[in-house]
Amino acid sequence: MEGVGRAPATWRNVTTGTLHCGAGCTLADLVGPWVFRLMPFALFGHFMYGEWLIDYVLALIAGVFFQYAAQAEMTSERGPSLWWRSLRVDFLSLTAWQIGMYGWMAIAMFWLIGPMSPSHPVFWLMMQIGMLCGFLTAFPMNWWLIREGIKSAM
Repeated sequence: MEGVGRAPATWRNVTTGTLHCGAGCTLADLVGPWVFRLMPFALFGHFMYGEWLIDYVLALIAGVFFQYAAQAEMTSERGPSLWWRSLRVDFLSLTAWQIGMYGWMAIAMFWLIGPMSPSHPVFWLMMQIGMLCGFLTAFPMNWWLIREGIKSAM
């Protein structure tokens, strides 16, 4: 993987890069549940996993667009190669975020609270905790991506 240039990874630029990743996840989590209501499907025998798949794909699409826009501001590169780099970076960062977020939501839905609907406040409270968990699992990935020069420091 060719890098975008190494910059020292500091807690500030890693935090900014991690929150940048969270922006795409947040948008997808706001839109995804409602899209899923229009075309629900079960994955591995659970509708929840089908909804998470839609949320993940929407988050990846939004994240790649955000990543492309950020990279375009920091480099003269444009076009397919920058889209590819944006996809690689965001795939790793976003997947790390989603592991923490979905991990928490699975705990909340399977062990703590039970099935929740985005039309109820408790869902959004649990989602806020999930976002914090996502941040905590994505932070080390973003640190590595920035340290290795794969992701630009912001």
